[in-house]
Amino acid sequence: MRFLVTGGAGFIGSHTVLRLAELGHDCVVVDNLGNGHADAVLHGTFIEADVRDTALITSLLRDERIDGVFHLAAFIEAGLSVTDPLRFWDNNVGGTQSVLAAMRDAKVGKLVYSSTAAIFGDPGPLPAEEDAPQRPTNPYGETKLAGEKIIAEAERAYGVLRAVCLRYANAAGADPQGRLGERHDPESHLIPLALAAASGRGKALTLNGTDYPTPDGTCIRDYIHVADLADAHVGAMEYLMAGNPSRSFNLGNGSGWSVRQVIDAVEKVTGHSVPLTTGPRRAGDPVCFVASNLRARAELGWQPRYPELEDMVAHAWAFLNQ
Repeated sequence: MRFLVTGGAGFIGSHTVLRLAELGHDCVVVDNLGNGHADAVLHGTFIEADVRDTALITSLLRDERIDGVFHLAAFIEAGLSVTDPLRFWDNNVGGTQSVLAAMRDAKVGKLVYSSTAAIFGDPGPLPAEEDAPQRPTNPYGETKLAGEKIIAEAERAYGVLRAVCLRYANAAGADPQGRLGERHDPESHLIPLALAAASGRGKALTLNGTDYPTPDGTCIRDYIHVADLADAHVGAMEYLMAGNPSRSFNLGNGSGWSVRQVIDAVEKVTGHSVPLTTGPRRAGDPVCFVASNLRARAELGWQPRYPELEDMVAHAWAFLNQ
């Protein structure tokens, strides 16, 4: 099969392209390199462009005879979305609208959409199921939820589209073979920041809030290995190709780790202490979030290969030290 992957030069997108190639599929990758890296596209055709260029995306879908679309292009920094929300709405929602319009016009009907567990905010009982209340605590989550709603409206209106929305927890780790890893600039994710601090190549790690109502006072998050996320994206497209209806899936480990537990894992894997400073809570950070994966296991046949936090940390550490 031949697929279009938007944001395919980014962290999750590049791992998804790699997995598709391993399974014999061909990819056309579109990325504006705002957060991605051209050298992370190890297979397929790379085109540096913005997904908001609807005419270009429409032409690619037609000319390249695309069978389905993976839409991962988006800004993801929750904290930055609080300080610059208009930028997030323009990019994340505008990009999704553009991709949908192109798919409608080119009559390409299968979409895997990179959503986020941030659409739930503080959802109530954990681990959160797919029908948990959707109460985003930051504009990033709001833009992703808006994308899901626009997709559903487009499906009802145009009769062309079927989509899987993947609502996943925090991506972590790196390709176990060391071919790809996390390279955000600036970096905002906990594990690479902690690894950089432990290695002496980064500044001391800031604990953003130590007074949360959790056992150790730091917020709790669900982490999922990036290779497992790539598997889930492929499984979602296979689900659509088999003729199944549109569906949403939560992707998590079903258990969470606090910030301090992540730091402990980093220190165990690296053998180095993590220099720490403390700071106030970040705006938009929920206290705790853990996502269920029961529906994905049952309906996609998805099985995380690397569910342990220490494996995620170890793979990220190995990539950092190449």
